[in-house]
This record gives sequence, C-alpha cells and structure tokens, in this order.
Amino acid sequence: MRTRLTTAVVVLLLLLAGCGSASRAGGPITLRFQSLAWQDESVAANKALVKEWNATHSDVKVEYVQGSWDSVHDQLLTSFEGGEAPDIIHDASDDLADFAYGGYLADLTGLLSARLKSDIPQRSWRTATFGNGIYGVPFLQEPRVLIANTTWLAEAGVRIPTPEHPWTWAEFRQITERLSGDGRYGVAWPLREPVSATLNLSLSAGGQLFHRGADGKVTVRFRAADEVVPRTVHDQVVVDHSAPDSTLGSGGSDTLPGFFAGRYAMVPLGFSYRQQIAQQAPKGFRWEVLPAPAGADGLAQGVSPQTLSIAADSPHRKEAAEFVDFLLRPRNMVRLALGDWMLPTGTEALGDPALHTAKYGWATGTALAGHLGPAPAQTVRGYPEWKDKVATPAFQEYYSGAIGLGELRRRLEQDGNLVLARYQR
Repeated sequence: MRTRLTTAVVVLLLLLAGCGSASRAGGPITLRFQSLAWQDESVAANKALVKEWNATHSDVKVEYVQGSWDSVHDQLLTSFEGGEAPDIIHDASDDLADFAYGGYLADLTGLLSARLKSDIPQRSWRTATFGNGIYGVPFLQEPRVLIANTTWLAEAGVRIPTPEHPWTWAEFRQITERLSGDGRYGVAWPLREPVSATLNLSLSAGGQLFHRGADGKVTVRFRAADEVVPRTVHDQVVVDHSAPDSTLGSGGSDTLPGFFAGRYAMVPLGFSYRQQIAQQAPKGFRWEVLPAPAGADGLAQGVSPQTLSIAADSPHRKEAAEFVDFLLRPRNMVRLALGDWMLPTGTEALGDPALHTAKYGWATGTALAGHLGPAPAQTVRGYPEWKDKVATPAFQEYYSGAIGLGELRRRLEQDGNLVLARYQR
C-alpha cells in the first residue's frame, strides 16, 4: 500500500512539474517573441513595448528574440520541426500558407479579442486566413509608391498626381518618356524580385492571374488586364528607353545613388524606403511621394502585411494572444508603424494625426490604405516554386526584351500550371 501511495505521489509531482509554468506554480510564464524588426527605430519600438509589458505583468514575462527577414522561413521550419519554435512569431502573410496548412501555427479565431477583430478590416484579415482559420494578425502594411525628384518634375511642368487624381498607366508611360533624354531616365525599375511587384500593382488594372475554380483548385490565366503593368514596364525599357535596363536586376536600395545623382526622375519603391531616402539624400535634394498609377480598378494594390502568429505547440497560447493584443493596441500600433515607416492595418491607428502629415509623404501613404487588399498569390499553394522556377525568369526576360508577350504568357500559364498542379492533387 505504501509503495502504491509513494508511486502515486511521485507521478503527481511529475505532472505538476511538467505543467508548472502553465499553472504559474513555479514562477512566471516566459513567452518568447521573435521579432524581425531591423531598423533602429523599429527595434527600439518593439523592445520598448516588451519592456512596458514586463513592467506591468509579473506573472507573464516576454523574452525578445531577434530574427532576420533573410532567413526567417528556413529558420522557422527548422524550429517547428525541432519543437523549439518561439511562442509569438513575427513574419509576413505571404510566408504563412505552408506553415498554416502544415499545422505549425495556431488558429487564432477563438483567441483574439473582439476589439482587435473589429479594428482590423476584413480585407486585411483575408491575407492571413487559410481555409477556415486565421493564422496571423496582420498589423503593418506597405503600399508601393513613386518616389520622385521634386525639382525635376517641377521644371518639366508635368501634372503632379494625387491619390484623388492619380496618373493612369498610359499617362505614366507618356510622362516618363517626356522626362527622359541626354542619359537621364524618367523612371528606374528595381526588379530583382519582379513577381510580387508586378502582381500587386496589376490589381489596379483588374489583373488577377490566379483563378480558383469551383473545385478549389487554382490555375494561372494571363488575361488582358494582367498585361497592363508588364507591358508598361517592358515598353518603358525596350521601346521608349525611358527606363534603363541596368536596374532590372537591382534591389530598391541599389537605385538610390542614381536617384540622388539626378539620373532617374522617379523610382517605384515600397513605402518604408522613405526612411533610407530621408537619411541618405544629399543636402538640398527635394523629393516627394506620389501614388502608384491607377488602372480600371483605381488605386487597388496587393500587399502582404507583416503578421504576428502563435506557434501551435506553444503551451501558453492564451497568454501569447494577450501579449499580441497589447502590442497591437492602437497607440502601440502607431508606434510600430512609425518605427518601421509603414502603415498600420488598424482603423483607429490609421486615424492618428502623426500618420497624416505632409512631411515624408505620410499623408499620401495613409490615403492609399483603403485601396490595399490581399496579394493575388496569398493563398496559392506552390506559389514559391512557381515564382522561383517559372515567373521570375519569365518576367526578367520579358522586361529585358529577350522574349515577347506571347512567350511570357505561355510560360506563366503552361509551365506554371504544371507546377501548381503538383500541390493540388
């Protein structure tokens, strides 16, 4: 009898030890929050918020873990499979599909506060919805805009577009041709990663590219609306020579020295590049933020917001969701947006006066927020392989003039659908 009692006590003690942190019997819970913030202002904002949480929550502590955008997918996959994933995961919505379908992320549907659910618009929630579950909270978003040399445009006397009266894609092409000559170009397209830029901007012209059938399967169809943006870029480079072919393999930062030197009148860039420009622009250099051109669907543009997810294996999902809710209170969301030079998704945060100033083009970016929706490839399984093996080389060759529009269509559709079919059997 004594042996049985002793054994029962030992088993009970082991069980209590195993769930001690969850019951708080062994001290405060510790949540690991992996952040991908990298700009000094952004890192400081994230760390300050973690510090504020810890100062007011004695029973649930958060440990800040620094991650990197360059390696996050592979790093997360390794940590998921090794059972060492952080509790709270900072990522982007276009990286979540495989993790969500693979069962690595917790469905947040029943964990999120009513305040947070109602504050973020449905169009943003769709970017992190896979099947019937929500696997991330979209909190920062970045439209593509035109960064323009103010002096150059003023001297040329061109009409300056506004969110209320943007350029059309045809007008944009005409203006870049007018601004070009004598070794200078109206626009420089940094398209080292051409697929997301092309697809997201194509929403303005009504392009979709990916079409889901009644059976749920996705196929690629490159229609007339999908041609508008690619043809504009191609013709600026190959026909009008209003855009140099030398920047097609460049990243956004690579074009800034030429922009500052007066070689390009405009550069299409993500909204957050304003920070680099503000820091690096030569003294006296005047620049401004213009909306991207509009098409049949106006200023519509696809985005893949930054997200916060919770690991499915986290034993403290409720507490992790409470920290996410704290991090994304309107006041805090504004701090994160200002630190990253991006737009918050929250409706209340978007109304903050700090995001409606003319300085650095904040007001122009905020005016675009209502036009941002899910990137076309957001929920397409197999998209990474399609992008890397088919679409990227096809768009690169088309933009350089190596292939024509017909061959681009054939590769995207025929070759591309063969790739997607393997993921949809």
